[in-house]
Amino acid sequence: MSVSYRWVIVAAGALMSCVAIGAMFSLAIFQEPIATATGWSHVGIASAMTLNFLVMGVGGFLWGTASDRFGPRIVVLTGALLLGLALVLASRAETLLQFQLTYGILVGLAASAFFAPMIAATTAWFDVNRGLAVSLVSAGMGVAPMTISPFARWLISAYEWRPAMLIIGIATWLLLVPAALLVRRPPAESVDAGTEFAAEGGRPQLSKVFRSPQFIVLGLTFFACCAAHSGPIFHMVNYATICGVAPMAAVSIYSVEGLAGLGGRLLYGTFADRIGVKPVLVAGLLVQALALATYLFVSELTEFYALAIVFGSAYGGVMPLYAVLAREYFGQRIIGTVLGAATMLSSLGMAFGPLIGGWIFDTFANYSWLFIGSAMVGLGAAAIALAFPPLARREQEAVLGVSS
Repeated sequence: MSVSYRWVIVAAGALMSCVAIGAMFSLAIFQEPIATATGWSHVGIASAMTLNFLVMGVGGFLWGTASDRFGPRIVVLTGALLLGLALVLASRAETLLQFQLTYGILVGLAASAFFAPMIAATTAWFDVNRGLAVSLVSAGMGVAPMTISPFARWLISAYEWRPAMLIIGIATWLLLVPAALLVRRPPAESVDAGTEFAAEGGRPQLSKVFRSPQFIVLGLTFFACCAAHSGPIFHMVNYATICGVAPMAAVSIYSVEGLAGLGGRLLYGTFADRIGVKPVLVAGLLVQALALATYLFVSELTEFYALAIVFGSAYGGVMPLYAVLAREYFGQRIIGTVLGAATMLSSLGMAFGPLIGGWIFDTFANYSWLFIGSAMVGLGAAAIALAFPPLARREQEAVLGVSS
């Protein structure tokens, strides 16, 4: 198989991450229409997203491990079939509990089948420009708010929320199943140079990996980073509406964040290939924290747009860097398992934001404390990232060789 096929892997991964994450995060667009039509509370609806992240965490670890053992294609194909089914069932839910179980559990389980397996597949196909390739796959998440979210808003306006969610579920099957069938293993599996966790060509010991300072710092930073931005992302449309922005314009803010995230992934990934992952990650986390605090002072649409560019590029740009660090610290053989475990911790962080944001809004009728708390957690993430141990010398030389 031609080495150029690696770009097909990148394209398939970007499409799958776009559709999967876009479908899951479209709940932010559905939240108000569902509450209006059903009388369900905002916190009850937002708890479905919390369940998404909790289940996504466990699922990411299991799917990542399965990808290491069986290959990525069967994993992402299963996820594609399950995601469409979950959305179809959620569109038929008659009670809040039914909606929470179908959208919260099944969508979260299905959406977690794509990130770790496709990132692992991508790192296996690329030795040069690995940071850029991983960022391009992850860029699908940035495209989601520019595609799935406006599409969901248009469908809701035209057909109400239930038919809209049903249509998205069917579209998910039509897009993801063919993309999953394109996934292949690389022509020759890359053999890792020895790391401190395994001898040359050997399989690292997972017990040693998960107790290592490298994994502990990776997991804690990923957790705090996602805990910081998940609530503001999920509640941004509702917050902008409260500030007087028209509903469709509020959705466009979400789209601007996604576009900025796409640019941020490419920019941060390129810088990481050239100057190293750690300094780029720390800088991005600091920008994210400052942007979160600044949301306390915006109210006009133009201000939302300007800040969305900064915030979106920061949180979008840092997300792929965790996968690059995992590959550089632990090698290719267990990248799916390690990244799945780190993603599990990040999903726990993501789970807090929507639920806490819904509780804050129901209690105080505003989101001020959400942005204050999120900014503080974001600063904590940057502080933790400073503790990343240095890469092994051969890995540093490899990074420098790419940039030279």
